Amino acid sequence: MTRIHIIHENDAWMPPLRDAFAAIGAEHSEWFLDRGLLDLTRPPPEGVFYNRMSASSHTRGHTFAPEYASAVIEWLERHGRIVVNGRRALQLELSKVAQYEALAAFGIPTPPTVAVVGEENIAAAAERIGFPLILKHNRAGKGLGVQLVRSDAALREAVARILADEDPHARPRDGIWLVQRYITTPEPFITRAEFVGGRFLYAVRVDTSEGFELCPADACAMPEGAACPAVAPGEKFRIIEGFQHAMIPRMERFLVANGIGVGAIEFATDAEGRIHAYDVNTNTNYNAEAERRVAVSAPLAVARHLAALLPRAARAA
Repeated sequence: MTRIHIIHENDAWMPPLRDAFAAIGAEHSEWFLDRGLLDLTRPPPEGVFYNRMSASSHTRGHTFAPEYASAVIEWLERHGRIVVNGRRALQLELSKVAQYEALAAFGIPTPPTVAVVGEENIAAAAERIGFPLILKHNRAGKGLGVQLVRSDAALREAVARILADEDPHARPRDGIWLVQRYITTPEPFITRAEFVGGRFLYAVRVDTSEGFELCPADACAMPEGAACPAVAPGEKFRIIEGFQHAMIPRMERFLVANGIGVGAIEFATDAEGRIHAYDVNTNTNYNAEAERRVAVSAPLAVARHLAALLPRAARAA
């Protein structure tokens, strides 16, 4: 039977999508890829495959889940299966350097950035970028490891804390640091543009006044008083009704060209109104409360998009 298959490694992010499949009566299965077997001598099942593998999988103990997913996707694509967010999308999910170079190819501005291997080279990169700057991981997810650094002294303190920290997540998973110019915005928020089927769906205003861990998923929410900065008083996430921007069509072309059927692009807007894209998310999550306020459902849009691809998969079977 031709059905939808979801590739992922975080069960907590799945309930909204499961509800959406149930709402439209679409059969689906879930491939939880942490560890297991991949028999290359056998063909994969028929259907549409949606890759939701996350760059932050290592923070949940699924250290090699992206590598496993990469092998599975190679197998699927070799057999001609329809993969939404396939090989190229996963590559971009795991590397902001790859994201910035791909965005630049489409004329989408990104903040000036220097990639660094080895903490001893961070200071030299900072000299090139200047203060204030953002220090972050090339591969992280959820905004983990992002630090706003305003001076040389603060940078020395930040590097000292990193070197002293025994937490394995204090350093980037791939060993690559990014030193990036901080984009000053008139107000403390960024914009997250959501796309489904390669087309713009809506934009979300995300409050950054309490930090940079900006995952909108309900599963990331913490009780009042908890430390997670992803939850703030008031409207942390607010969908901007009627949002328009001249850069949106260019973003759509970028996503289609890079095989990203479902994703988000986050950007900051400076005082002159110029946008600076700094993150491409290929396993995007959605905030249910923000969606309820404006009566829209991205999970439902995703489910419908995947279901619409089933006839094509059936014909190819």
